[in-house]
Amino acid sequence: MRGRPRLFPPFPSGLQGRRRELAALASLFKPGEPSKIALVGAGGSGKSILACALGYRVRRRFPGGLHWFRAGPWDAGTLIEMFAIRFGTSRDRRSRLPRLRQFLRSQGPALIVLDNLENDRAVATILNELRNAPTSWLLTARRCLLAGVDVFPVVAPHSTGGTGSFPRVRLLTRLLRHSPLALDIADGLVRSEATTVQALRAWLLDRGVDCIRVVAHEDDVPEVSLLVDWAWGRLNLAQRRILAVLAHTDGDHIDARSLLALSRVPRQGDRALARLQDWRLVQSPLPGRYALHAVVRCAVAGRTRFSQERFLRHYLTLLENAPERLDLEQTHLYAAMDYAHTVARLDSILRIDRLLAALS
Repeated sequence: MRGRPRLFPPFPSGLQGRRRELAALASLFKPGEPSKIALVGAGGSGKSILACALGYRVRRRFPGGLHWFRAGPWDAGTLIEMFAIRFGTSRDRRSRLPRLRQFLRSQGPALIVLDNLENDRAVATILNELRNAPTSWLLTARRCLLAGVDVFPVVAPHSTGGTGSFPRVRLLTRLLRHSPLALDIADGLVRSEATTVQALRAWLLDRGVDCIRVVAHEDDVPEVSLLVDWAWGRLNLAQRRILAVLAHTDGDHIDARSLLALSRVPRQGDRALARLQDWRLVQSPLPGRYALHAVVRCAVAGRTRFSQERFLRHYLTLLENAPERLDLEQTHLYAAMDYAHTVARLDSILRIDRLLAALS
């Protein structure tokens, strides 16, 4: 897979103030020496954007291509199967690792990004099993408990120097704790003329953005949650339904047709999506596919509900009718499989087994 990477995100448009970090990280990739690097930082600090930009910066060093996977909570077996589907190698349990090693060696140096690492044990297994391939690995994680990788801390750009990376909303830089995600959303709100920076600052202060509070977990970021609160009161029903679908999927990004079908807003979908993108609430990691940042997802999930049964029915039917889409939709299939086992849906488990058998 040479040339422009397949299923690798486009160059990030929201990259701000990362010149030094990119140069430092690029220097860690040495010819003939596969690297294992973990970008570690708080939710919304810009790890994924930095990983994507770095991939484009060093892509000429990797004739075997750039490849992007969401690691998430998946176990080693599921990750290996994801690789096998992407690279077209054997998915048979006994031969998939040898064939995967053979493929990676035949392709030459490649860079694989494992985004949003949550299962350290699974990734340790993968890196050890494939350690003899000429593959470099780039991980993004809120925390990383792996020895043997180079850990690179990611903080908000310019935060240590006291300057801002988003000129349009510079007045909010310190108030939003230099958070790239929060500032990007605020910039979208002001740029779209939904509000002014002065009005938004007054609203945030009135809601206690400058107060200290205990957070529930890494994705509970008050600055972002408050901006979602501001937007939520100004969104229509169609836009809220779209956000609910994206907040409750256990899979990865969703294509426009599936998103509008699941949210039941086909007539208003294009306009609704456009507003959500203008306000930077919805991201597009691949052309025509949509997702929420984990921190935005956390803020939206707390105020919405969505049936996992509907995801199960939708993606099983979709892949039965269009099996060639498995690579793009594989995380949705694995999420459906987990749900079917959790609720003991034997009929769905059998459908998934038949589907996987037919795709092998």
